Amino acid sequence: MMSDAAARGAAVRREVLGPERADRPPEPFAVPFREWVLDAAWGQVWDRPGLDRRTRSCVTLAVLTALRCTDELEMHVEAALRNGVTPDEIAEVLLHTTVYAGAPAGNAAFAIASRVLSAQEGRPE
Repeated sequence: MMSDAAARGAAVRREVLGPERADRPPEPFAVPFREWVLDAAWGQVWDRPGLDRRTRSCVTLAVLTALRCTDELEMHVEAALRNGVTPDEIAEVLLHTTVYAGAPAGNAAFAIASRVLSAQEGRPE
């Protein structure tokens, strides 16, 4: 049985990431991790009123870029677009982060964001 925070988190995750990502069942091995993420990240943090989702998406893009979490970055570029962050704003977040995280991190982030934006626009990379 899900906690209240995890139930809220599941709803927020679905809204932010979209049903095509959020509704994929985790591998059985990862179920405890998914439950923790739904409760802690999505239910207790993303659902807080202190920042809007656009701002949370921008912060998330910056942190994922700085930490070179390239697997997660693609998903969160898509989420940022869903949360109303424009492609120009995404580029500004990535450029600003590059100053502090370094050119290799920024280079990887721009490459990932470019692929996502191209796919969203239906054009080849």
